[in-house]
Amino acid sequence: MIKFFLMVNKQGQTRLSRYYEHVEINKRTVLEAEVIRNCLSRSKDECSFVEYKDFKLVYRQYAALFVVVGIDQTENEMAVYELIHNFVEVLDKYFSRVIMFNLDRVHIILDEMVLNGCIVETNRNRILAPLFVLDKVAEG
Repeated sequence: MIKFFLMVNKQGQTRLSRYYEHVEINKRTVLEAEVIRNCLSRSKDECSFVEYKDFKLVYRQYAALFVVVGIDQTENEMAVYELIHNFVEVLDKYFSRVIMFNLDRVHIILDEMVLNGCIVETNRNRILAPLFVLDKVAEG
């Protein structure tokens, strides 16, 4: 099961966070700082799977953006690694350039892909269908 999903820039600033288990706000800040420090300090030659406390971290770097996913011991690391890549490809397909001004749309995309910590959809067209409907309504 996925515990959390983070998008972080190279400076270590969280751009998006979604938690699938309850974590108090003050603990989230500490958790994010430790997770970010742990992932950003690793070289590109090191594995993208990291054991961290009672869960695993799976991360990928895309230019200046890191996507970090915290999972429990039962989740398949490679499946989550591919989920991250699929998520970024869906973002690329939907957005032409800047996504940080459209975080509501990014949350919709993530919610279409992951529900209660479980991967529910990977098909790009089905993920983007609700957004295209919202765009048509906004235009008309």
